Amino acid sequence: MTPHDLKPFVLAALLPPTPFLLLALLGLGLQGRKRRLGKGFLLAGLLGVWMSCTDATGQLLASHLLRVPPGLSKEQLLDLKRSSLQNHDVAVLVLGAGARRMAPEYLGPRLKTLSLERLQYGVWLSRQLQAPLGFSGGIGWNSKQRGVSEGELAQDAVQNEYLSRLRWVESKSRDTAENAKLSLPLLKAEGIHKVLLVTHDMHMPRALRAFQAESQGELEIIAAPLGLAAEGGQTDWEDWFPSWEGMQRVQYAVYEGLGLLAGR
Repeated sequence: MTPHDLKPFVLAALLPPTPFLLLALLGLGLQGRKRRLGKGFLLAGLLGVWMSCTDATGQLLASHLLRVPPGLSKEQLLDLKRSSLQNHDVAVLVLGAGARRMAPEYLGPRLKTLSLERLQYGVWLSRQLQAPLGFSGGIGWNSKQRGVSEGELAQDAVQNEYLSRLRWVESKSRDTAENAKLSLPLLKAEGIHKVLLVTHDMHMPRALRAFQAESQGELEIIAAPLGLAAEGGQTDWEDWFPSWEGMQRVQYAVYEGLGLLAGR
């Protein structure tokens, strides 16, 4: 068993709300012997479970823990379009986010929802800027899908669903670091100097770090995040109530925070 095989079990223990559930259970166990301490643990655990399932917590983690960069402005898009038309040195690069081994409704494998969201935004950017489009994604370390890579599925989706094409397809990478290592040489070889990196907001800090380190200043890596919170980062009262989407957002933020700490 390799460290990558252990990753799902480690994440299950570290990602909320699991730690808070364990804290609440510990509090229940201490009710008989150390009632006061047990009550404190129980309340803290229950509060943690509540907060780890709210969209508001996810937004706070994104802005303060991950420091997600802002989305592209209209002025940036105009400047990039001008550079693309004049210098032909701009490219849009979409990072994969996994694939389903079998999607029965499509009679075969298909990109996961996050991958499709990124691809859709990448196609839109490519058309807005009149810049070539690329995709980076192979088969993840822990993926059960061993036959078809994300890159191959993305190429099929772009051609058949968006009636467009991918200039570059990198289909061997297994993680974010390999996305950068394997895709940037393809862009450099064709004279690209500005790379719009397309991924979700919370993944962007880790992706930016990997791509900037790999490019070593030779390319300008420009963040093009999607899935951003509303402008100003203001929350509504409904955002403080638990929801499935809120729990997913918090888990994603903590996952990316752990990735930054681990240097992956």
